[in-house]
Amino acid sequence: MNERRIHQLFAASVLLKGAHALLECASGIALALINTAAIVTLAKTITQDELTEDPRDFIANHLLAFADTFSISSQHFYAFYLLSHGAVKVFLVIFLLKNKLWAYPVSLGVLGLFILYQVYRFSYTHSIALVVLTVFDLVVMVLIWHEYRLLRHGAITLHGAADRL
Repeated sequence: MNERRIHQLFAASVLLKGAHALLECASGIALALINTAAIVTLAKTITQDELTEDPRDFIANHLLAFADTFSISSQHFYAFYLLSHGAVKVFLVIFLLKNKLWAYPVSLGVLGLFILYQVYRFSYTHSIALVVLTVFDLVVMVLIWHEYRLLRHGAITLHGAADRL
């Protein structure tokens, strides 16, 4: 695979991380503004038809049970987590796309910490979504490392990185 294609993959993966980060920020803000009673009402509305058809529906019952036990402290934690996690990634994505050399190692460190946390959470949740997110983060890390290595060794210039798009 040529360097131009690898750079395009890098740029696309960073843009996807940015889109995901914006979604996290929006979710964190929404979660902070919605009260827990509204979350329970929404869960009941979403699951009502499914539970009418099948009272033992696995997903509907678990969603409803989660909503019923969703506390204000949990809401505050998830709102803060999503907003802070998203804001950090938005910040890094902006500076990666601007080819700021310091952003490459910082991004690698931050993504590494996020991956450690995701693996820790997976040990409790066994969520396939966490596996997918972790694999994507690893791919992004490889692309960031590749791009950083080229920039650091002078194989491309900071302007050359942008020109390869």
